[in-house]
Amino acid sequence: MTMAIEKTVAPHALPRATRFDSSHQEAYLNLWRTYDKLRSIEDAVFLRFELTAQQYNTLRLLRGEHPQKLHTLVLAKRLVSKAPDITRLLDRLEERKLISRERPDDNRRVVKVGITSQGMKLLQKLDHEVLECSKKQLGHLDEPQLTQLVSLLRLARAPHEEPDSFWR
Repeated sequence: MTMAIEKTVAPHALPRATRFDSSHQEAYLNLWRTYDKLRSIEDAVFLRFELTAQQYNTLRLLRGEHPQKLHTLVLAKRLVSKAPDITRLLDRLEERKLISRERPDDNRRVVKVGITSQGMKLLQKLDHEVLECSKKQLGHLDEPQLTQLVSLLRLARAPHEEPDSFWR
């Protein structure tokens, strides 16, 4: 009895037409794959502090406004990625005493959010870790490459950003 030996071909050895339906799909899937790889590196950092990337981003934005407080809706618009349930995200941070919320007497529908001293201390612990994380993620690129990457990402995202987006 003879057995045929199947030869497997590495995906990168296949012609592009075989691997992707279009150059748009190839670009998008590469972006998605890159996001997944880079995200796993930062998730490992935030996990040690029992935070999500979204919670860290929230604290970082609030630190930038400190001692002022931000309206919840303004905060939600400035986040890197959309938070479908900003209230729950803030609930978790408030339970840990990392943020505080207040409703002004003149408009009880508005909620203002600020970072607490405990939140500031946590971010101070994270500052070096996050810097090292970004170096681990993209430290192999030089400054002109990073500038070009940022420019291309903004260009790709531009038609999908809202006109008043903080990220324009």
